[in-house]
Amino acid sequence: MTKISVDQTYLEWPFFEDHHRTLALDLENWCQENLKDIDHSDVDQACKDMLAKLAGGGWLKYVVPKAYGGIFEEFDVRSLCLIRETLARHDGLADFVFAMQGLGSGTITLFGSEATKAEYLPGVATGKKMAAFALTELDSGSDVANMTTSAEDCGDHYSVNGAKTYISNGGIADYYVLFVRTGEAPGAKGLSAMILDADCAGLEITERIEVIAPHPLATLTFNDCKIPKEKRLGEAGAGFKASMATLDIFRSTVGAAALGFARRALSEAVNRTNERHLFGAPL
Repeated sequence: MTKISVDQTYLEWPFFEDHHRTLALDLENWCQENLKDIDHSDVDQACKDMLAKLAGGGWLKYVVPKAYGGIFEEFDVRSLCLIRETLARHDGLADFVFAMQGLGSGTITLFGSEATKAEYLPGVATGKKMAAFALTELDSGSDVANMTTSAEDCGDHYSVNGAKTYISNGGIADYYVLFVRTGEAPGAKGLSAMILDADCAGLEITERIEVIAPHPLATLTFNDCKIPKEKRLGEAGAGFKASMATLDIFRSTVGAAALGFARRALSEAVNRTNERHLFGAPL
């Protein structure tokens, strides 16, 4: 791994508290020791290995509440941003795995029943459950209100039919936070959120999508997937609200990750210009 020059003077800004400074310094040291030997040739296995490492380091505890094995009573966005900036600077896949554990469990934290939180969140914090967030469809990405994947109310369960695409952790997740049309009203007011376990009958991974920066990405199809009513997150018809509330927390952390990538790129460029010699002098 290229030696990374790290400027952490920003930690002295009054925006941060002492526990944020300790977090950033501890994570920096941990990354330098623990992110050297991940084999990225098998991206699925690399994600699983990374999940185990992040769990072992205690970093996944930052994405769940204290009551379920986490660090804080509620989300601390500054901590999430510091973690993503640091992980992204060291290894993009490490940042991806951390981010998906948060995004794929955030709706449970915000809208799940106590029983649902107790069932899923401790496993997220310990790395025993790999999370995923299934929102995007082929014809409805940013236009969430236009989604067509449906969930028919069948009394004690929903029957889900349709498809989602570009789903991160698709094919390797243990569960998916799924957003579907339940039809209480047209548009955004007719959506609901629920949990689909990966072993649910009728769930099929129909495509694994290859991208420039390799990470698990898939198209999922649902053929009469039966989801118990108790797996719904929040009220029926409140799925749009649930999705936006979750994204509102984690969108700011995307900027932090982008900063981490940019800082790594700058460090690589500076190192290269110092090592490269032309006409007897450093570039």
